Amino acid sequence: MTTPWITVVGLGEDGRDGLGPKAVAAIDRAQHLVGAARHFAILGSVKGKAHAWPTPLGRMFEEMARWRGTPTVILATGDPMMFGIGKALLAHFAPDEMTILPQLSAFTLAAARLKWPLQHVDAVSLHGRPPCLIEPLIAPGNRIIALTNDRTTIAEVARRLSRRGFGGSRLTVLEHMSGKAERVTRFLAEDADVQEPFADFQTLAIECQAGPDAIILPRIPGLPDSAFQHDGQLTKREIRAATLAALMPSPHRLLWDIGAGCGSIAIEWMRAARNARAIAFEQVPERLVMISANAEALGTPSLSIVPGSAPASLAGQPPPDAVFIGGGVSDEAIFAAVWPRLTAGGMLVANTVTLEGNARLTALQQSHGGDLIGIDLAYLEPLGSRRGLRPRLPILQWRVQKPW
Repeated sequence: MTTPWITVVGLGEDGRDGLGPKAVAAIDRAQHLVGAARHFAILGSVKGKAHAWPTPLGRMFEEMARWRGTPTVILATGDPMMFGIGKALLAHFAPDEMTILPQLSAFTLAAARLKWPLQHVDAVSLHGRPPCLIEPLIAPGNRIIALTNDRTTIAEVARRLSRRGFGGSRLTVLEHMSGKAERVTRFLAEDADVQEPFADFQTLAIECQAGPDAIILPRIPGLPDSAFQHDGQLTKREIRAATLAALMPSPHRLLWDIGAGCGSIAIEWMRAARNARAIAFEQVPERLVMISANAEALGTPSLSIVPGSAPASLAGQPPPDAVFIGGGVSDEAIFAAVWPRLTAGGMLVANTVTLEGNARLTALQQSHGGDLIGIDLAYLEPLGSRRGLRPRLPILQWRVQKPW
């Protein structure tokens, strides 16, 4: 077992005064200390050599590797394992090379001041991340605590709330928590443009309040078709919900959406499970633009979009845990390229409406097992002076799980 030589110390606004004896001892014996300028300003003078984080961070990890075995302290804000530097460090150094000494996170401090049970709050970081990540969390009555990037994040979040019809949502800005300059400011999202400037480093709490015209887009699959920009190449709402239920979204798993159209399946997969990942494969340039716009609008900015025609476009991509073939299932080369790459226990779902596609799915089911499901839908439409249900083209869906 390796002796830890990296100590990650979480700092609060109270600096050295808020640290325990282990953290103080680690700082005093460290030969190297790495942190942001604000960390060193809060901490005060140190005995070891101070290093500011460069851009990109990777250069510092390379430098740190040359210090291996030398007492080193990484200064962090609050809890390094809660949207902090801890994740990045673990990508470069083994867990037994480091000791983590956290402080209270901004989420814990904000929840304490607001008297919000933290287990009933959505926590998200918008620090160095796109503000659109707030979108899947906007829901009637929901509470959100967000780390922000700078003071402009507040206005951007307020704009998104108002655009969705949640302008009456109460925003609370918490600055310098546990420090001498601590300040708490409250206002409505629709009034955010008249508020005084805030510090760049603050925490934003949101109590979502839906107005009469609110656009409610739940994380449960089956968003309205109107939520997407599309050119008609869209898996319709009810079929989409059934398809995603068959694909079984779960945390950290990767979906290949082949023939993605406007990206609706991939986007809803990512919204449905924490840290779910997806790659949208699409060959039509105009649709690639729509996929990108939909991903930003619906809060899945990390959706990977791969242009080109399958199966050639599939080459070199990480193996999927689930696959949806929305277009091209009749092409035998696509299934032949996908099935060997699908991880054991992974799900494959394909939908067709044509006789040729149906024949292909029937043959695949006979050779690989799984279920064939016919889905028939009818929608209310006017019939002269009366109303009736007009059937849509029936869908044949093949669902198969790859053997473990």
